[in-house]
Amino acid sequence: MSYAEKTTVPVEKSRMEIERMLTRYGASHFAYAWDGSTAVLGFRMGARTIRFRLNLPPKDSAAYTRTPARRKARSPAGAEAAWEQECRRRWRALALMIKAKFEAQKAGITSFEDEFLAYTVLPDGRTLGEWAAPQLNEANAAGAMPALLPPPGGPTR
Repeated sequence: MSYAEKTTVPVEKSRMEIERMLTRYGASHFAYAWDGSTAVLGFRMGARTIRFRLNLPPKDSAAYTRTPARRKARSPAGAEAAWEQECRRRWRALALMIKAKFEAQKAGITSFEDEFLAYTVLPDGRTLGEWAAPQLNEANAAGAMPALLPPPGGPTR
């Protein structure tokens, strides 16, 4: 069973809960946007800008247009309801994740930097995680650490 699989909490309420939580923990800015397939939440904490991307499920996926047990076609209303349920579940999971990060920091288990490092926005607009993941994959594939600095005249990332 997935976390919040049967939640009835609307997406809007989860988003507002996250916004209130960020304010309570000291965020100075909050932003929210979506493009149909992705929701983006951002906030500012001190000098850091943090961004989370929440991938939304495709409405036309068989996971929503067909029943799980017999794979029979759902009605349009049934498919919409199944899709909305998954969206609610993902938003509840995001709210839980953000709350857990702040609570771990507050309890002294970890630091803000450790919890939010991968989601910290860099000057070029990517998050540190988006920037570092390809380099980590290359280092693992090569079995060696990447050079600290690019070669003279070489490309920069």
